[in-house]
Amino acid sequence: MTTTPDASASASMRAMLLVAHGGPECLSWGELPLPEPGPGEVRVRVRAVAMNHMDLWVRRGGPAFKVPLPHVLGCDIAGTVSAVGAGVSGVEVGARCVVNPGVSCGACEKCLAGDDPLCRRYRILGEHRAGGYAEHVVLPAVNVLPYPGDLPFEQAAAVPLVFLTAWRMLIRRARVEPGEWVLVQAAASGVGSAAIQVAKLAGARVIATASSAEKLARARELGADETLDSSSDDLVAATKRITGGRGADVVFEHVGGDVFTRSVLATRSGGRLVTCGATSGATPTIDLRHVFFRQIQVLGSTMGSKADLFAILPLVAAGKLRPVVGRVLSLEDAAEAHRLLESRTVFGKVVMTVP
Repeated sequence: MTTTPDASASASMRAMLLVAHGGPECLSWGELPLPEPGPGEVRVRVRAVAMNHMDLWVRRGGPAFKVPLPHVLGCDIAGTVSAVGAGVSGVEVGARCVVNPGVSCGACEKCLAGDDPLCRRYRILGEHRAGGYAEHVVLPAVNVLPYPGDLPFEQAAAVPLVFLTAWRMLIRRARVEPGEWVLVQAAASGVGSAAIQVAKLAGARVIATASSAEKLARARELGADETLDSSSDDLVAATKRITGGRGADVVFEHVGGDVFTRSVLATRSGGRLVTCGATSGATPTIDLRHVFFRQIQVLGSTMGSKADLFAILPLVAAGKLRPVVGRVLSLEDAAEAHRLLESRTVFGKVVMTVP
């Protein structure tokens, strides 16, 4: 095994630990043994880790989030390779990298078809195994990807999950076409800000929703053609007015609850609604007649394939897709970072540096 001098000098590392399920106060600064990469694995010295709603869900706990405690959260990671395990080639110690947060078996039918999010053994860093709220993380070597140009670590960490998710939803699942109208719900979120850019890259016209004039202005800066204030505008009526009475060709939905209900009504006949989340409620009330009479496709989506990041990262390096970072804090301030994400006041990603 090859290691960097600073990594091998210590047998422990600092980490922000989830010690119990509950509020942000359940995060506690501590130490863990320095993890060693096994065959086919690498260790990454984490320099920045971006937050996602998944961090909040795992922290709060519940039937779907049973993890041994203490647990290390964080799936969006940028850093440098600090150790290489046996049998690893093409990855050099000291190289800057970003991390694909999805881990799969690599051998099943779905993995070999490039559809690894459907692998029965699919796992996500920070949710099912130790993540990036620490100085170091060990992961399969195939999850280490080339660094996107000269971006600061804080911006590079804001790329993987949201752009993977938006890319799969819009390009792979909804198959957005040039000239179509795409309604992006909650555009101020990390995945919403990514969706605006991916839709525009595909040649679509974008209607973005957000809850304040400041957020809507930022959405227009990212390329949104039209914006709607989700706190005051009639979403359905306004979408139909903008689209000449038809409704949106594609609705990008990740909020759930009543937003999902109204999203169905805002989708044109024969259109597509693609969803990846339910941050405001998992049991929306919908009239199924709007689905089958108007032949709307409702498409589920989760994460994205390893191959998709190879398409995304060169676009990021070229400046055609831009990670949006709203706030940067230190990992020591993880509890405050969680409160910020929960407050929904930040446009884009909340990122923590790991000194």
